[in-house]
Amino acid sequence: MKVKPFDYKKRNMSVWNEVAPRYHKRWATAKRGPFQSTKKLVELIDVKKGDRILDVASGTGVVTKLLNQKVGKSGFVVGADTSTTAIKVAKNWNKKSSNLLFVNADAENFSFKEKFDIITCQYALFFFPNAQKALKNMKNSLKESGKLGISVHGHPDRVPYFDSIFEAVTQFIPNYVPPGTPDFDRFGTKKSLKDEIKKAGFRKITVKDYNFPYSPGTFEQYWNNYLRYVAKPIKEKLDALERSQRKELKEMVKENTKPYTKRNGIIQFPWEVLILTAKH
Repeated sequence: MKVKPFDYKKRNMSVWNEVAPRYHKRWATAKRGPFQSTKKLVELIDVKKGDRILDVASGTGVVTKLLNQKVGKSGFVVGADTSTTAIKVAKNWNKKSSNLLFVNADAENFSFKEKFDIITCQYALFFFPNAQKALKNMKNSLKESGKLGISVHGHPDRVPYFDSIFEAVTQFIPNYVPPGTPDFDRFGTKKSLKDEIKKAGFRKITVKDYNFPYSPGTFEQYWNNYLRYVAKPIKEKLDALERSQRKELKEMVKENTKPYTKRNGIIQFPWEVLILTAKH
């Protein structure tokens, strides 16, 4: 089904407004698993004192905060996101920074008078219905000498944290992920990511892949945390299942996690992350 950008964006914004505080606490600030990439992304784009940087889809401000520490007092960082709740969390977390600004803006449509030295975008490119429009918009906002830094999750086989559940759930709830939602793994290979960036006109593109293992604890902890933190529209679909279906679903998910479960019952998932850097 062809994506309806407005409907999708509206739905996505609603979900992020709901989950942003939980996401911030559980994932973004934990620096575990995939969020070990924040430090790596900032290292790879080689931030200099005085740089002016735009962090697109900045979420609750994790990358933005680290960038701000690197540019020093002579630099400036703008975090842009569509979620008002995420921005509120980000502002609260970065109260002491005077050279940091958070704005409510859509990646495909923002416009700044200023051109930036660097633009970053962590774990968001796959959410944009029109990734090309967003990337060309970023390119237009970069200086001629500017750099781009992007992080995405890798191939589903190498990010089983999500697929262990999705693979089972979609057998019970076919529309678990609403039709028209962009594929989470659409840039999950080096080639697909590089091709997309090249198509937008960027050059000197380098893609590196990393594995940042993540342990959600035992299966019970993994399953219970998923149910606890999942967004309301999805939770409602799970709650609508009959008791016997829920039990069968849980067993299927448990079976999917067995290849990653150690003898002591602790799950250790691999987590592939692709980090791309490119020049204007």
